[in-house]
Amino acid sequence: MGVVIINSYLVLLFLLVHFKIVPFNLFWKLSPFLVLLLTMFGLLIPMNWGAPQGSALVVRNAVSIVPDVAGEVIDVPVTANVPLKAGDVLFRIDPTPFDAQVQVINAQLKLASTRLSQMTTLYERDAGRAFDVEQRQSEVDQLKGQLQAAQWNLDKAVVKAPADGYVTNLALRKGARVANLPLSPVMAFIDTSDAIIGVEINQIDARYILPGQEIEATFKFVPGRIYSGRVEGVLQAVATGQVQTSGTAVLPKAVEAVPFVVRIRLDDQEVTRRLPAGASGTVAIYTDHLKPTHIVRRVLLRQVAILNYVNPF
Repeated sequence: MGVVIINSYLVLLFLLVHFKIVPFNLFWKLSPFLVLLLTMFGLLIPMNWGAPQGSALVVRNAVSIVPDVAGEVIDVPVTANVPLKAGDVLFRIDPTPFDAQVQVINAQLKLASTRLSQMTTLYERDAGRAFDVEQRQSEVDQLKGQLQAAQWNLDKAVVKAPADGYVTNLALRKGARVANLPLSPVMAFIDTSDAIIGVEINQIDARYILPGQEIEATFKFVPGRIYSGRVEGVLQAVATGQVQTSGTAVLPKAVEAVPFVVRIRLDDQEVTRRLPAGASGTVAIYTDHLKPTHIVRRVLLRQVAILNYVNPF
């Protein structure tokens, strides 16, 4: 934009001098440098404070699917990268051992309940002891708890989608044996129910950014388009400012002014749902300061949107 302004002024100055509207004296000879300084320090640099711009990235939550029970996989009805609804079946584990456990505990509970009923009847007729009733009641309560746990294991033999989304990089097949180990996930599930769009803003430009401010965004995935939205918030911490528990003394390291991350939300949520995880783009944030610079930033952002047709970087 600075180049365009300077070149436009040079053309205008040439025409004014050519038609002898202004004299070509020392002042007009130096005027391009004055215009350059005014453009830089009066428009372009303040624009970074009043309407900062940064790179954006669409991020979706990924859930590592780990079964709650171990066993042999008997069915994998899902297909990779096909949309799923929350509760759709991802895969099934052979339920035979869990069903058998439920039946065994059910039989024990039935017998214990019968014995409890008998002991209660004897106690009510003064032919039994209160201790025997309490003991049988305790056995029934324990078996009910065991039955609940066994039924939970049986239910967990069917692994379901935790939210709307899709499975990616699917390698699980029928006949594989899975275990309920946290470090051994068997699927990667991408949650599409919500998307996080983060924007990196240089620290020197982030001073005026507040939640609720207007933004405009353009993405490589949909070149030439501009989408409106709002600032959701500025993340209040980055990794370089984090202190972790350690048994060592302070380890000095080079201090770098890493960008802050601003979370935004597009007005059109359907666009957000269509954007794939990893989609990158450019976002301009219009703060409440230096509003005249917003016009220039809007023009620059539209130039970026058009260049997205040919610029892959």
